[in-house]
Amino acid sequence: MGTPWFLLGLTIFAAVWMLFNTFAPEGWRFDSAVIGFTALTLILSLQASYAAPMILLAQNRQDDRDRVQFEQDRIRAERNLADTEYLAREIVALRLAMNDMASKEFIRQELRALLDELDAEKKPGARASTRSTQRTTQRPAPRATPRSS
Repeated sequence: MGTPWFLLGLTIFAAVWMLFNTFAPEGWRFDSAVIGFTALTLILSLQASYAAPMILLAQNRQDDRDRVQFEQDRIRAERNLADTEYLAREIVALRLAMNDMASKEFIRQELRALLDELDAEKKPGARASTRSTQRTTQRPAPRATPRSS
């Protein structure tokens, strides 16, 4: 009833009705223009009496659709929030893991130290005693009890 085709059809119907009952020969007319097209008014009133409840039904159905859409939007928003929180936790965990990783500069320093130790081993007695002391202080003490499987 609210489509453009319906409105166009109703307009054409009313125009043809009025033109026919105004310009047709007197014997063919069935609704007098003199008294205001009573039959046309009756038909349009009948159509309006059916249109009002149909409009109310359509509004109720639209309210139901809106309610369902609102519920789906709420569920989708909750899911998006949970996903966002999960991703935020993952990013924090990755940042913490990245902080625990060795930097390029640290690795370079360690490699330089190892190269220096290798060079010192090639030269007899230069730094061998220092290296053995460093290694013993860096190693953890052996356990007193054997590990159980």
